[in-house]
Amino acid sequence: MAVPARTCGASRPGEARTPRPWPGPGAQRPAPRPPRPLLLLLPPLLLLSLLAAPGASAYSFPQQHTMQHWARRLEQEIDGVMRIFGGVQHLREIYKDNRNLFEVQENEPQKLVEKVAGDIESLLDRKVQALKRLADAAENFQKAHRWQDNIKEEDIMYYDAKADAELDDPESEDMERGSKASTLRLDFLEDPNFKNKVNYSYTAVQIPTDIYKGSTVILNELNWTEALENVFIENRRQDPTLLWQVFGSATGVTRYYPATPWRAPKKIDLYDVRRRPWYIQGASSPKDMVIIVDVSGSVSGLTLKLMKTSVCEMLDTLSDDDYVNVASFNEKAQPVSCFTHLVQANVHNKKVFKEAVQGMVAKGTTGYKAGFEYAFDQLQNSNITRANCNKMIMMFTDGGEDRVQDVFEKYNWPNRTVRVFTFSVGQHNYDVTPLQWMACANKGYYFEIPSIGAIRINTQEYLDVLGRPMVLAGKEAKQVQWTNVYEDALGLGLVLTGTLPVFNLTQDGPGEKKNQLILGVMGIDVALSDIKRLTPNYTLGANGYVFAIDLNGYVLLHPNLKPQTTNFQEPVTLDFLDAELEDENKEEIRRSMIDGNKGHRQIRTLVKSLDERYIDEVMRNYTWVPIRSTNYSLGLVLPPYSTFYLQANLSDQILQVKSPVSVADFEFLLPSSFESEGHVFIAPREYCKDLNASDNNTEFLKNFIELMEKVTPDSKQCNNFLLHNLILDTGITQQLVERVWRDQDLNTYSLLAVFAATDGGITRVFPNKAAEDWTENPEPFNASFYRRSLDNHGYVFKPPHQDTLLRPLELENDTVGVLVSTAVELSLGGRTLRPAVVGVKLDLEAWAEKFKVLASNRTHQDQPQKCGPSSHCEMDCEVNNEDLLCVLIDDGGFLVLSNQNHQWDQVGRFFSEVDANLMLALYNNSFYTRKESFDYQADCAPQPPGNLGAAPRGVFVPTIADFLNLAWWTSAAAWSLFQQLLCGLIYHSWFQADPAEAEGSPEARESSCVMKQTQYYFGSVNASYNAIIDCGNCSRLFHAQRLTNTNLLFVVAEKPLCSQCEAGRLLQKETHSDGPEQCELVQRPRYRRGPHICFDYNATEDTSDCGRGASFPPSLSVLVSLQLLLLLGLPPRPQPQVHAHASRRL
Repeated sequence: MAVPARTCGASRPGEARTPRPWPGPGAQRPAPRPPRPLLLLLPPLLLLSLLAAPGASAYSFPQQHTMQHWARRLEQEIDGVMRIFGGVQHLREIYKDNRNLFEVQENEPQKLVEKVAGDIESLLDRKVQALKRLADAAENFQKAHRWQDNIKEEDIMYYDAKADAELDDPESEDMERGSKASTLRLDFLEDPNFKNKVNYSYTAVQIPTDIYKGSTVILNELNWTEALENVFIENRRQDPTLLWQVFGSATGVTRYYPATPWRAPKKIDLYDVRRRPWYIQGASSPKDMVIIVDVSGSVSGLTLKLMKTSVCEMLDTLSDDDYVNVASFNEKAQPVSCFTHLVQANVHNKKVFKEAVQGMVAKGTTGYKAGFEYAFDQLQNSNITRANCNKMIMMFTDGGEDRVQDVFEKYNWPNRTVRVFTFSVGQHNYDVTPLQWMACANKGYYFEIPSIGAIRINTQEYLDVLGRPMVLAGKEAKQVQWTNVYEDALGLGLVLTGTLPVFNLTQDGPGEKKNQLILGVMGIDVALSDIKRLTPNYTLGANGYVFAIDLNGYVLLHPNLKPQTTNFQEPVTLDFLDAELEDENKEEIRRSMIDGNKGHRQIRTLVKSLDERYIDEVMRNYTWVPIRSTNYSLGLVLPPYSTFYLQANLSDQILQVKSPVSVADFEFLLPSSFESEGHVFIAPREYCKDLNASDNNTEFLKNFIELMEKVTPDSKQCNNFLLHNLILDTGITQQLVERVWRDQDLNTYSLLAVFAATDGGITRVFPNKAAEDWTENPEPFNASFYRRSLDNHGYVFKPPHQDTLLRPLELENDTVGVLVSTAVELSLGGRTLRPAVVGVKLDLEAWAEKFKVLASNRTHQDQPQKCGPSSHCEMDCEVNNEDLLCVLIDDGGFLVLSNQNHQWDQVGRFFSEVDANLMLALYNNSFYTRKESFDYQADCAPQPPGNLGAAPRGVFVPTIADFLNLAWWTSAAAWSLFQQLLCGLIYHSWFQADPAEAEGSPEARESSCVMKQTQYYFGSVNASYNAIIDCGNCSRLFHAQRLTNTNLLFVVAEKPLCSQCEAGRLLQKETHSDGPEQCELVQRPRYRRGPHICFDYNATEDTSDCGRGASFPPSLSVLVSLQLLLLLGLPPRPQPQVHAHASRRL
């Protein structure tokens, strides 16, 4: 019987294996080889016997039963040490002996999740009431306000949040023009709730840099919004927990309370409230948008650049509730990217569009018909997921004469369900009447973008038009919406925002129709930390947690929601299926939650370890309910062993003394007891309000003891549950020292330390000196060994995590150890729980020597067995370590022990880095399974600045011939260039600003990126197993066997004679990635639901205000004047860049 051909390993006869794909990026299949020698085609057992034949060698590869015998000896040794020193049974007895000091409480998932959902609803409802008061007041204030045409800057008193930064910046707008506004100077006090300095007596105002503060529109806006200050203050009086209260005006003005200085970035501040996710969500209903871009040959290089930038800015006005596609057209229309239909406007899809737009090339002739037909076909496709609310086409062009009326008659008239917005881009002499007509005939708006400075404003004002049906709907549209998680621009961290639109209730004149413009959006922030406080912290155990998702399936609460860097321009959009390892059960749970259903399910699923090195297959109970009055749904996840938990009840003991210092258990927290009782680490939890936090556990323990000398554990300022459980576990673990550890000689068994960690927050390490090398997290719930031990039966080995080679000196000093831990399971009255984890720390070097002996043919402890010249012996891991490789590998594929001295400093490394050939064979023979996933929250070093995207970096540079050509000086290109240069003098940093820094925090920031993670875990093979690594003349025999009651794999293999098979190396390290292929993902979009409300039509809408524009042919005198100004370096006073339509007058 021939050995079956393998990729790089052969199964033993009679056992079929599942073929594996060749792994790893860059890995190559081996080149075809000549026919193998007959010896390699023999069955493994026959081959072994031939190798053992007389004359072949004095030693033969060990028989399977021999290696199984070694495995049993290893299992017995590990179990024996853990039974003596781990103290699992002793700890069970200690808990039972102290049964009167605690009660066993039950976590009832349905009741828990309903209570938390109710608490969150109540918290948000208080914010809703404040929002409604603000929105009503704003509408009334604006209605009562009298518009002033002659209002001046000096007439307005307000605190300009950017004033201090601008005074320090000699190049700022105010310094250049000389500000006339009466800006208040305020004093601020540090407030921990806001993580900022604030003033509760005033509001602050932020105005975008590209908006002129002295314009009539802005001054009138500042005038009437000043009255909001008293409402903000009254709201806080009624609810002191309120955080930022903000009014974002449709004019770009932001007024917020309490006042605090603006967080000025290093370069130019491009913050505009109208581009914030919360504003966009509150100002309009969801959108289906098709952007079409004219790329005919008439589009000059500079105009095309303006178009590309405009499209990118337009994409930034879309949220995850919107759907979009982008196409270019000349004679024909085609999508700019791989997306052939509308796709969700999420961060990843918008990135694809922005990169694709940069590749547009101008050629051919203009064909509006092709562009619009493509766009209408896209919007009429009902076989895809989309917003199904506002439908619109955004066309960017340099001009044309065709009105394509036949296309509109065919697709859009008479109902006009699709709005058309047209954008004339660049400076030119074309007649814009056709573009105006297209917009006006289709309920849209016409805009002009003559230069870079007009892009941001004119690509966002379409939201005013979309807001018309909302305003006309009146009270029906006055519904509070809650956003997803995003980073607060003022440093509050991750927040949610409740939004409510504010409508213009005025009429343009007696008997006239009421105004249909949205005034802005009112918002109130809720810190994510405040919502987390409403969830049970420590009663759910280390592996239980609460999570919440929105209608898009994005999490707003989840222990894995930990963005390393956040761009506050974009919301934090982590899907539930990316926060956890995706499977079919979780897809169904996610769908049910999005649909607003209640449910409960127990599933077997995969979880990633806290250190992201391991995968465990576990049982979890999921329970979920909707949070009423919101679009959120709340879930609770509990392992079966966390159904019950301990609650200490020490009141009787504490009441007998005046100070807790007299309580015996508390005395074992004092450092003076560490030498005899072992070092104690306490979890840095919020035991009492006045307890000072510290990252240094020694200092935190000192703070804790000092506080306990002043208060009792029953004090109202303390969390009795946390405090009592801490004191209980202090005494429980001390009794373990007294009964077990103190009387044992750790050196006899080559142990560096023994330890116990508990749900109550105690980690006791014995002896005291071992604490010097203890690197585990003092919070057991955040320690990987603790959480994995709870999820796994038996003994869990954890080798030291290595990024660099250990120095031999460290090994000589016995400072490197391997953790072995196991959970303590209690059964009390038929209720099972796991309140603690115990373990030992093995001396790596000593146990490596012991490992050799246990995996040898020794029958006594004295001398290793030697084989005579004429005798025949089996190799073992001790005598034959030059020819035989023996290793213990854990369930993640990391090296734990080796019989090779030179590999001791590689313990903790992924085994493929130690022996790629052997690790690949183990994988191909199903000892390991691979799991790949993506981390969307990683951070990466800043990339070198590029010349792509929306940043206006490049400008057209004319040649010498251009300057000498009079025709060029009167051309649109020259005029546009002068506009660019003029903007450059006034806002020169626009041409240098990196988008990440322009709107970022003052400090340098790393950029977010996607990392691909690969973990390995045990596959389906449990039995002892022999195989051949088939590598031609470099073939190797190996044996592998799982060690019972551990997470270890015992492997014995011939050492490689050559390295012909080294090409196939498995990779485990994180690698940079673009994430899954977006073009494939959009073909199978994840389930989602849009908001329940949609306002896209109102029969009374007045569409007559649809944009006005006029071509502006530059005159020679103007050009000469501009040239003189440029040469003299005297920038003219810029005109207001706010487009104040007649209907915008408030």
